[in-house]
Amino acid sequence: MKTLYITDLDGTLLGSNGKISEYTIKTINNLIDNGMYFSYATARSLSSASIVTNGLTTNIPVITYNGAFIVNAHTKEILYSFSFSKKEKETIIECLNRKSIFPLVYGYVNGEEKVSWIIGKENAGIKKYLNSRKGDSRLRPVETKNDLYCGELFYFTCIGEKEDLLKVYSYFKELGQFTCTLQQELYCEEYWCEITPVRASKGNAIVILKEKLKYDKIISFGDAVNDIPMFKISDESYAVENAVDELKKYATGIIMSNDNDGVAHWLKKNSG
Repeated sequence: MKTLYITDLDGTLLGSNGKISEYTIKTINNLIDNGMYFSYATARSLSSASIVTNGLTTNIPVITYNGAFIVNAHTKEILYSFSFSKKEKETIIECLNRKSIFPLVYGYVNGEEKVSWIIGKENAGIKKYLNSRKGDSRLRPVETKNDLYCGELFYFTCIGEKEDLLKVYSYFKELGQFTCTLQQELYCEEYWCEITPVRASKGNAIVILKEKLKYDKIISFGDAVNDIPMFKISDESYAVENAVDELKKYATGIIMSNDNDGVAHWLKKNSG
């Protein structure tokens, strides 16, 4: 049986320090060398994910931006992607303007991948994000809303207090036209509300990979609410011990935490 093992990164494969341990890298690479099919599905961009997965073998396409992209990690070729239609973009912008939310906006501007934000509207959470991405060629500060929302957009990230973002999240969940998640960011106190096209989820992207590469079975690993779509379509799914309770309800089982190399230990014992 041809099985794809696929994992989330932050909070799952990565430790609390935001890095993958040498043990996990060595263990997974050895298993891949012996025929295991392995990939990751993350909310990160490919450029950000490539940094934190340095040293890990990625010979199968990876899933980025919570399922908005399936990408060849080596060539950076985009194999599948989902973006907002003009009408969908207008619906999101109208809501964010009405609620005075100034998001990070991900899209292609003049053919280049960019992360845009309005200068002077950065709250503490956005400043932390920007400081963690210094030198990133995607960063695109702008001065007006027209500039903020130009281009082919595929992802919105709103960072702030839970109470403020809950209103945005509730609106889009009730609307039912988008994939929307709300969760506390792992490395700071702020909450993130992320909005993607309705077909952009880890679950849908994995189904595409399964069909195109002819896998018989999917086994997944995760820690957060954005992993729920992935768990729902998996034949088996395992939540790390540090995972949120909401995800654990969908899990086949609970494994050791991210700081104890839970995914690597499980794979070493059970894969193959």
